[in-house]
Amino acid sequence: MTAKKKVMLLPGDGIGQEVTAQVRRIIAWMEEAGVASFELSEGLIGGASIDAHGVPLTDETVAACLAADAVLMGAVGGPKWDNVPFDKKPERGLLRIRKDMGLFANLRPAIVFEELAEASTLKRDVVAGLDIMIVRELTGGIYFGQPRGIETLENGDRKGFNTLVYTTPEIRRIGKVAFDLAVKRGKRVTSVDKANVLESTILWREEMEVVAKEYPDVALSHLYVDNAAMQLVRNPKQFDVMVTTNMFGDILSDCAAMLTGSLGMLPSASLGAADANGKRNALYEPVHGSAPDIAGQDLANPLAMILSLAMMLRYSFDLDAAADRLENAVKATLAEGIRTGDIMQPGATKVGTKGMGDAVLKHLANA
Repeated sequence: MTAKKKVMLLPGDGIGQEVTAQVRRIIAWMEEAGVASFELSEGLIGGASIDAHGVPLTDETVAACLAADAVLMGAVGGPKWDNVPFDKKPERGLLRIRKDMGLFANLRPAIVFEELAEASTLKRDVVAGLDIMIVRELTGGIYFGQPRGIETLENGDRKGFNTLVYTTPEIRRIGKVAFDLAVKRGKRVTSVDKANVLESTILWREEMEVVAKEYPDVALSHLYVDNAAMQLVRNPKQFDVMVTTNMFGDILSDCAAMLTGSLGMLPSASLGAADANGKRNALYEPVHGSAPDIAGQDLANPLAMILSLAMMLRYSFDLDAAADRLENAVKATLAEGIRTGDIMQPGATKVGTKGMGDAVLKHLANA
């Protein structure tokens, strides 16, 4: 067995605690089966950290995440913390961890499992076989640009403002991630911008063309973000890899997620730049939120978190065979007709969070 993989767990809030518990069980099985060896540690983020420390993320937790080989996070937020100051809201912890770890590339696959094609609100023939990778720039753009704020004008009116800004290095590095992924997939990249009205995305489009010259076997096309949103629900299978800005990616990836029928099915990876030794900071998390309305009731779907673990095995530890085995266990569970409430179908067997974990572990052991 290779050296222990140092993994930091950040369960977070709401159902984050429950879905992380199922990942813990799978990691324990992998150790017992000799698949890999892990050194686990755990920290607080979001509302849980606010309750314990008064801030959504502490310096100590950031340091522990930076020292780990990879981070697995559940979800943050909930109405309990709606009235805390803006700079201390649970989501600020998420933004900080992305920034402090340099996680500039967010990978969000939108995959329709054959057994769940009927769960989508779109027709089966539109979504069956869907496999899109959305690459979202994560540490720049309007979410981090300066100046930003709310100020009162001389006449008493208030003005809110944010700055959308990108530089050549920021655009080119996210572009390279998208093109590198496309090389291993369908060799098509769609860059999404709003270059007809935003100068910052005129630059985005121009720099994507520069990156494309390094990848002569990959076809590059461009779409305005409004058209991209329409095309995602009209003909989503036309896309292979989509690359876009922080805010556009935030919106479009959730749109693409619902094409699959449930946010509870979709993982994500956030990656930093590789250092001289080839190590890169990485955080893996389900796309779904903390779902406080069902938290603690054994109702949450843990498959997105389990598939996030598979992404961690693949992208951080080069354990492709183990990742394949875990993903196949998820597929086998779905083929067996096991469902949580969010993906329930007529004739299927309804289970809770732990029951879904049990089913995946059974198929993992039988693989």
